[in-house]
Amino acid sequence: MKRMLKIHSAEDAQIPTASEMKLALQSHGWDVVAGYTCFQMGCPFCEEAEKKLYVNMTSGFHICKCQKFQGPWRHLQDSISVAKRENISLDADENVTKYQDDVERRKEELDEGITRWMESSEFSQLEQRTNGAFKKLFQIEALSDIALNKLNVKVCKKDKKLFLPLHNHEMKISAIKVLEMKKVTRSKQVNLEEATYPRLNPDGLFGYQLLDPNAEAVVLTVNEFDAVAIHQKLQTSVLSLPRGLLTLPQEILPMLEHFKKIFLWFGNDVRSWEAARKFSKKLSSKRCHLIRPLDELPAPLQALNMNIDLRSILKKAQPVAHRSIVSFQNIREEVFRELTDTDQVAGVKWQRFPQLCNMLKGHRKGELTVFTGPTGSGKTTFISEYSLDLCMQGVNTLWGSFEIKNVRLAKIMLRQLSQLNIEKNMEVFDLWADKIELLPLYFLDFHGQQGIKAVVEAMTHAVYVHDIEHVIVDNLQFMVGTSDRNINDRFAVYDAIIATFRTFATRNNCHVTVVIHPRKEKDSDELQTASIFGSAKASQEADNILILQDRRLTSLRGKKYIQVAKNRFDGDLGIVPLFFDKDSLCMSAPPKTRTKKSPKLKKDDNESQVLGAKPVSLTDIFIENDKLAE
Repeated sequence: MKRMLKIHSAEDAQIPTASEMKLALQSHGWDVVAGYTCFQMGCPFCEEAEKKLYVNMTSGFHICKCQKFQGPWRHLQDSISVAKRENISLDADENVTKYQDDVERRKEELDEGITRWMESSEFSQLEQRTNGAFKKLFQIEALSDIALNKLNVKVCKKDKKLFLPLHNHEMKISAIKVLEMKKVTRSKQVNLEEATYPRLNPDGLFGYQLLDPNAEAVVLTVNEFDAVAIHQKLQTSVLSLPRGLLTLPQEILPMLEHFKKIFLWFGNDVRSWEAARKFSKKLSSKRCHLIRPLDELPAPLQALNMNIDLRSILKKAQPVAHRSIVSFQNIREEVFRELTDTDQVAGVKWQRFPQLCNMLKGHRKGELTVFTGPTGSGKTTFISEYSLDLCMQGVNTLWGSFEIKNVRLAKIMLRQLSQLNIEKNMEVFDLWADKIELLPLYFLDFHGQQGIKAVVEAMTHAVYVHDIEHVIVDNLQFMVGTSDRNINDRFAVYDAIIATFRTFATRNNCHVTVVIHPRKEKDSDELQTASIFGSAKASQEADNILILQDRRLTSLRGKKYIQVAKNRFDGDLGIVPLFFDKDSLCMSAPPKTRTKKSPKLKKDDNESQVLGAKPVSLTDIFIENDKLAE
């Protein structure tokens, strides 16, 4: 089976503006209507006149209502150009873009899922004891058999799984979602795991088959059981997004185009609130209403369990504000949330680098991290595992590696994910390749020198299409160019690029990690913030500064470690010892040592003194960690 890397290319990023797209479509004599997120027109590919083609006004992605014809803007333009030049009709022939990866494989997987769904039982067909046991297992005791049956939720008694169908624009089943409760290894805890048929990129919406075609408003949830709860109590139009909080696929935006009002009712935790605000921009803020993340406004199923009136919560939905100036009243709830949910506000925690969490507390959106280290010290290897750790926890990640090719980077990440030397264990390649395929991981298709404009355009496109939350740029030097500028001109270019990334992170609420080579220092000297190449702009703009220190050449106990040299979140500084394993290419500590806290540097009012200070007694720290590792 062919393995596909999710590559985001510069070519895909070169999208015309919405007005340019509209003019291009109208130039062919088509009647184009602008909606909330898409242009709509009669599909030139379909013989049936009522079929519509939707063209996303931001990304240019097009998709027919029948879903047979879809692809990026450039494919649509190429198909039209070929048809006009050769004077042929735009029908289902070789000249029409069929943007479908492994079509036969997806169809086979979907057919298998539908077969398993059809062979399963409705809740009303189960014996009372079995019915109660399943509802207790999945914590849905408050949901009625009638509501579950109406939304076609079925149970496989043998495998103890639930099957939930997703429907497409034509009300046909386009995917089957599978829910299963699994015990965590070496723990009594039970987690809910999801899978889908087809396995990759499922499309469609849960509950779409029950929609009133004339409905002007809909409630969106990120959990199928929340959608069942709303349908059970309110009998209103409700849909559940196929990938939850992870991403809002652009393929389903046309299915929501005709709604004048969209109510986003997610959870009342920080991540749900961030996702609701992000998705509202993608759906067009002017029609979106949000359920705010207050304790008295929980998610639908939780509200049903607590006997809270769901209708009263829905009435409290507020439109997304557009004002550029806000009062304290507007942000009061968010301030309260930051004070009470400090752990969530701190961001996503690293699992492989818990000592990093001791200082940075977590990985937060909207921040800029600058990472530096000596040439050949393993910057790419570390930052690869650092980002993979977060990606495995559902952080949508975009990798921009200009120094090494994507295939080589993917090989490194595959070994780090499996913690094996895959080249010596090729029999497990498919197993781990399947697992990395399912991660929300994307790659910029750049290599070598690139202009900042093209890079930022690709990043912006990826944030919209894939809801990217973390961008890694490795490294900044490849955007400066190799011209004969004097040093002051080069510093000015560096400053402009850093300012651009800072603005991008803030505007898109996306974390950007930038790798920058250091100035040339003596091998005996440790790097400091002043060692970052360029002017002081990078260290000033950065929220976090991480320095990979390499003492292998200057110490009998030479080691590598990460120095947290700046932390704007709460000021904690310190070091994280690294443990390189040649087979897995991992630099994280062995599991037995991951709970040990790293030493922190003393805070000082004079930040420059603290950032320039050298850690004390590091040899003892490394010796102690070596003993633990052994």
